[in-house]
Amino acid sequence: MKSLQQPIEEYLNHLASQRGLSPVTITNYRRHLIEFTNQLIGKQVNEWIELDSNHVRLMVKELNHSGIKARSIATKLSSLRSFLEFLVQNEVLTFNPAKGVAAPKLDKPLPKNISVDEVFQLLDIDDQDPLSVRDQAMMELMYSSGLRLSELVGINLKDVKLREKEIMVLGKGSKQRLLPITQKAVLTLHAWLKLRPEFCEAGETALFTSKLKKRISVRSVQARMEKWGLQQNLASHLNPHKLRHSFATHMLESSGNLRAVQTLLGHADLATTQVYTHLDFQHLAEVYDKAHPRSKRKK
Repeated sequence: MKSLQQPIEEYLNHLASQRGLSPVTITNYRRHLIEFTNQLIGKQVNEWIELDSNHVRLMVKELNHSGIKARSIATKLSSLRSFLEFLVQNEVLTFNPAKGVAAPKLDKPLPKNISVDEVFQLLDIDDQDPLSVRDQAMMELMYSSGLRLSELVGINLKDVKLREKEIMVLGKGSKQRLLPITQKAVLTLHAWLKLRPEFCEAGETALFTSKLKKRISVRSVQARMEKWGLQQNLASHLNPHKLRHSFATHMLESSGNLRAVQTLLGHADLATTQVYTHLDFQHLAEVYDKAHPRSKRKK
């Protein structure tokens, strides 16, 4: 144990004195490395020089099977890899046995959305305060067309054709796309446009402006939507991306047309859109469990 632990203490001293890492960070490094040390003792490995890549892979596999999250395993493996690199630099080891070992693949988190009922609850705003009218128009438009936050902020007056119920947005890679908008979004935009002159200087091109009489900022939109999520008593935190994800999920649930949703969202790769099929499947599975006679189970 001592022959394994002493190099660890030397490494931790190096992190503190030479790299100036905080005591909390060093404590985390110590914890991760001691965990690996305990694993090695169980494998009859008594010196770091006896460690090889197979040992490292086996330890990572054991951590994975123990139920530790992939992200935590990746952090622990990174600590081990850095420590072993220190031993290589100090000629204790001739190579780093953890260098080619990969951590378990991180699960890509599914986009978070709110339900259709919650969307209606959010957008049921009767307040005629000018900023409330503006905010309602922004949220209606974002949910209407699945806009990115940057696309919403970047819209100019010339991009909006209310009579045709169309809007032109500039997406990633400076790619333009023409999108349909709902009648409800058209109505709220009409209401905002009547009030907009109070919130902009002559010649301002932005569709949505702030009290500073210039184009509204990304941060302001985020703050206003967070406010409305709380005010309308949503069950979870609201942000602009959640409205875009809700649009995508609800469109896919209703239409089943992945290609159309891809085009509406402005995704260059269909694989990016396919993440919403997981959300759609969750919805379908719930319907299935409630409807299929053989799926009902006694509780």
